[in-house]
Amino acid sequence: MSEKSKKLIKSNKRKALCVGINDYPYAGNDLNGCVNDAKAWAEMLVKNFNFANGDVNLLLDSQATKKNTLDALKNLLTGAKAGDHLVYTNSSHGSYVADTDGDEEKYDEIICPYDIDANQIVDDDLRGLFENLPKDARLTVILDNCFSGTATRAAVSDILPGLRTPDDRRVRFLSPALRGLTVLANPWTAKPKTRIKYPESKMHEVLLSGCSDKEYSYDAYFDGVYHGAMTFYALQAIRAANYQLTYAQLHKRIGNLIEDYPQHPHLEGTTANKKRQIFL
Repeated sequence: MSEKSKKLIKSNKRKALCVGINDYPYAGNDLNGCVNDAKAWAEMLVKNFNFANGDVNLLLDSQATKKNTLDALKNLLTGAKAGDHLVYTNSSHGSYVADTDGDEEKYDEIICPYDIDANQIVDDDLRGLFENLPKDARLTVILDNCFSGTATRAAVSDILPGLRTPDDRRVRFLSPALRGLTVLANPWTAKPKTRIKYPESKMHEVLLSGCSDKEYSYDAYFDGVYHGAMTFYALQAIRAANYQLTYAQLHKRIGNLIEDYPQHPHLEGTTANKKRQIFL
């Protein structure tokens, strides 16, 4: 890492929240790699980007309820000033809440907390917190979960009987049907509501997500350990670049590495934020 980068790192507050949830209340829908994802991001931030141990908050499995997660996010953002760098990573199931009142099918994307049987974290909840971020305070959001689809089980072999993969692939998506909610008739043509209201040019954060809103993010076995596919290859790309690359470069390298998985990670934010060095 360059001397300039080291000086930038030392001059500002650096805090992170890393969430990982493998354990879910529905039979057949547990995941394997989310806790490892959260721990890996936390370790990298501390070892390579000068985040203090005490400033990196881990919420794992039963700790990661909706209340605890939103409280931790508020704590992460409270008191942020220009030049501070904040990081929020989330590895878990994702899902949607259908809105079928209009002529077109639309939906809100949600993150599934540990208590998803009673609660959910809607993308609007996050946007409401992020839009109050002070000018020039930097927020990186990394979400490795699914936002759409129709599967009801995490294991690929449960979705397509007879299909078993050597890497034990699982999709990070919980169907609304499991909670007795409406399933979109055709999720591949439905439109997310929030993205209409929040264009990239207005985003305060830079967001790296595991897949498009029409795809699954995968959880699988890599080199002796379980991870999310996007997270595994993101960590690999960062190490290979000696921890010096921009968000745009990271996004491109993940895309080149993740070819064996039918998902396309997305990078969202202003052009200026995409060109910034990661975690600086």
